[in-house]
Amino acid sequence: MNAAEGLRGTRGYLLVFGLLMAVIYHQIAVEMVMNWEHDPNYSHGFLVPFIASYLLWLRRDAVRQVPVKPAAGGMVILAGGLVTLLLGVSSVEFMTMRSSMIIVTAGMIAFVYGYPLLRVLLVPLGYLFFMIPIPYILYDEVAFPLKLFVAKVAVAGLKLFSLPVLREGNVIIFPNITLEVVDACSGMRSLMSLLALSTAYGFMFLRRPWQRVVLVLAAVPVAVATNVFRVFVTGFLARHVGKGAAEGFFHDFAGLAVFATAMVLIAVIGWLLSMGGRNAR
Repeated sequence: MNAAEGLRGTRGYLLVFGLLMAVIYHQIAVEMVMNWEHDPNYSHGFLVPFIASYLLWLRRDAVRQVPVKPAAGGMVILAGGLVTLLLGVSSVEFMTMRSSMIIVTAGMIAFVYGYPLLRVLLVPLGYLFFMIPIPYILYDEVAFPLKLFVAKVAVAGLKLFSLPVLREGNVIIFPNITLEVVDACSGMRSLMSLLALSTAYGFMFLRRPWQRVVLVLAAVPVAVATNVFRVFVTGFLARHVGKGAAEGFFHDFAGLAVFATAMVLIAVIGWLLSMGGRNAR
């Protein structure tokens, strides 16, 4: 019996499982979606379920053909997910609570359909972790040194143009204006979105694991470099035009333009990797 036939025979299990998940995780899921809506750092979360669904659709033929071999060990994974949920609830740690949804789902798949199907679904299931916001303490641990680095490199670039500028930490000081490199300019926001998008691009268009790894790793320097350029241009314009160049519409537009540029660079790198893979055959 393959998974397609097994699906028809286990609709009752799936219905019960879906109802239990709705009861247990309703509030947790709602709060996560509210994070996506109110925190620009995680707005990419709205796209993740759709991308994961597309990755699943790409595997539809493999899903139909894989044999159904229910595995009792799936209950161990499922239990592990519930323990993760309890740990998250007891410590009020949202990432742990939200991650448990994916672990519980993986355990259910293994228990009802078996490990072969779980292996086929590992990529779309694993991709769902990108929709889970990381703890702010971890975010700050990464964002703060990034802000310092972005400010340092941007100031070095400004000095090459003989502009009178000083830096104190993540603060850039001109004679006429003082700018602060905030979280939005650190590259952390675009980095999280680029990691999710580059991973999706890799599994959709690249065949070899090393190509996917290179593309995902490339998201880091791309995110940082584009934000360095954003701070450099903002500083240059603020020095010559005034404070308005660092606030309001221009600031928001610059953020969108920088992220669009970063996505184009990731697409170009992905294309180059795919071409290199073809030439290596």
